[in-house]
Amino acid sequence: MWMILATALLLVASGGYAHGGVSSRSTSFPATSDDTIEQDIDAAVSGVDAYWKNHWQEFFTGAYSSPTVYGGYDGASAVEPQCGGNPPLVNNAFYCRDGTDFLAWDTHLMENGYAAGDVYVYFIIAHEWGHAVQERLDVSLRDVALELQADCIAGAELNGAAQDGTISFEEGDAEELGQAIKSTADGFPWNKATDHGDVDQRISYFNTGRQGGITACLPQSFFSP
Repeated sequence: MWMILATALLLVASGGYAHGGVSSRSTSFPATSDDTIEQDIDAAVSGVDAYWKNHWQEFFTGAYSSPTVYGGYDGASAVEPQCGGNPPLVNNAFYCRDGTDFLAWDTHLMENGYAAGDVYVYFIIAHEWGHAVQERLDVSLRDVALELQADCIAGAELNGAAQDGTISFEEGDAEELGQAIKSTADGFPWNKATDHGDVDQRISYFNTGRQGGITACLPQSFFSP
């Protein structure tokens, strides 16, 4: 399924935030079932977390600890969760590295993306989890292109979880994921240029992780698309 992926993705690092600079467009999408989207969000969280619990010591020393999952908030009115004293990001998702170690996302972002394809939430969560993984690594293992490395880690996590059977994907998910990446990549008016990389870069890094696993995402073996 991942083999036919051929389009793009994104997310950004600023202050205590490591986030997906994926501002929602004004496009109207059909309503989604709250139960269904929550089931997929829960599956993404548990699948990626289980992957690291099962495989962390194959790649890294020390014990793996799960980040806190704050979950959804209403970006239009929320004042929590704060990161480094700053309010949550509107129409976005983020990992807070400011000593609090948690992931959160605007529910409107997830709902809009989910309406266009259910695999969207898996990518957003896997990318933010990638930032949590970066925070647990020695600085020598963090690529200077943090956002693209998080894309690479996301590809490795999701493919690894699929191989473990803790996440399952359906026919057509690869194309949906490509569209999700494309909708969040730099070069579009609702995103700040240079935050994450263009569509081709993001897909290339994601596929590097999907095909090569976690070790392909580390600086000594990381390639420049």
